[in-house]
Amino acid sequence: MTTRGEDLIRRMAAGDREAFGPFYDRYAPLVYPLVVRIVRDRTDAADVLQDVFWEAWQGATAYDPARGSPEAWMITRARARALDRVRALRRRSETFVPAVDEAPAPAGAGGDAAALAGDRGLIRTALAQLSAVQREAIELAYYAGLTQTEIARRLEQPLGTIKTRIRLGLERLRDAVRRVT
Repeated sequence: MTTRGEDLIRRMAAGDREAFGPFYDRYAPLVYPLVVRIVRDRTDAADVLQDVFWEAWQGATAYDPARGSPEAWMITRARARALDRVRALRRRSETFVPAVDEAPAPAGAGGDAAALAGDRGLIRTALAQLSAVQREAIELAYYAGLTQTEIARRLEQPLGTIKTRIRLGLERLRDAVRRVT
């Protein structure tokens, strides 16, 4: 028998540490690829993933199933934390000037559990089921980090149209992910 996401969150809210492992195993493969696409660095993505799950553990009591599925709850948290990281890195790069002889750090080979959770197939499959306009709006919001207003400007569409495309697209994504998991 598989444990539902809501049940795991409820157990975490009650302080059940044994619920955290299955919760992580269930949602890391969904969250990590999104974070990597936003921050574009596996080391930063692993840090963000850790922050997202720590925040989920601490905020489990605030989870309200009436406001959305556990998948949506985690994706929303992951997107927000990833965008925070990107913004922080931008601010840091705007204020920091490295020494002339300072070489960039080599890309790490990776190999931790978060990297193994990077199976993007689930998200690709779900995104492929969307209409082109829904997929474009969601990719601009979640992968490019644009606001709905910025997307409307870029696509030269009314803001209401963009909001509807994103909302309906996310509903279809949620349904597609539920069918697979």
